[in-house]
Amino acid sequence: MSSAKSETQDRTVFLLTHTGREAAIRSAVRVVDGLLGSGIGVRLLEDEAADLPLPAGVELVGEIGPGSVQGCELIIVLGGDGTLLRGAEFARASGVPMLGVNLGRVGFLAEAERDDLDKVVDRVVTRAYEVEERMTLDVLVRNGGHIVHTDWAMNEASVEKASRERMLEVVTEVDGRPVSRFGGDGVVCATPTGSTAYAFSAGGPVVWPEVEALLMVPISAHALFARPLVTSPRSVLAVEVQPQTPHGVLWCDGRRTVELPAGARVEVRRGAVPVKLARLHHASFTDRLVAKFALPVAGWRGAPH
Repeated sequence: MSSAKSETQDRTVFLLTHTGREAAIRSAVRVVDGLLGSGIGVRLLEDEAADLPLPAGVELVGEIGPGSVQGCELIIVLGGDGTLLRGAEFARASGVPMLGVNLGRVGFLAEAERDDLDKVVDRVVTRAYEVEERMTLDVLVRNGGHIVHTDWAMNEASVEKASRERMLEVVTEVDGRPVSRFGGDGVVCATPTGSTAYAFSAGGPVVWPEVEALLMVPISAHALFARPLVTSPRSVLAVEVQPQTPHGVLWCDGRRTVELPAGARVEVRRGAVPVKLARLHHASFTDRLVAKFALPVAGWRGAPH
């Protein structure tokens, strides 16, 4: 056995992908072949493996949860934003870093694009990556003074109207003090990571990931004061659904939802457990922002030398 193979034989990577897309299937097979060929084990969920033409030697697990990832060095996620957020659920629960490869449109959580698959495999094999932590949100719902639901989010927790025909009447609060009452489509509470997701679409600011802060962004509010707020990471944000309004809905990362009856209260604070992301590049977030949104920068001359 070569020295390279002996150095990788006890390493395993968990692979998560969107098998409903042909591009994802091709990408998954390419990554699996590259890792196995370098002596790194690959683990997949049985349900996903059934849709992939995989070589022998791939480890299959039926459990969907932290145990699926136990003993793995990395979680490699191939897909769009939804698949990447699904991968974040595995990463948070297990503490294993996630390396995202974007097969969708924007993919701010991704570290690489589909054209970088060979580079991704090479960086994993040589351990040429760094790990950073991203803030999360802890979310709880109170009703009648009792906690009736708890959740978390990587990007955002959004309180939204459940009916298209009726506005949702809410009062927003920061650190135990009321800020504003208004009717509208809802409120987004986001992390800096989520500032380029739903909060961005609702008119919120772009916040650099290394900034520690919480965001509160009204959605289509009918009010004189309904500006996005950026608060301390130690703040507690709250959204109270008013008693006379129709019920609302809480969405966490657009993946998990719970109904909010009239009078319910949603509290959002910095999450106790971060999500670890594997980074391949040292490019600044500014460059990533320009690239992802195809921002026009022609004419820039840079600082004088």
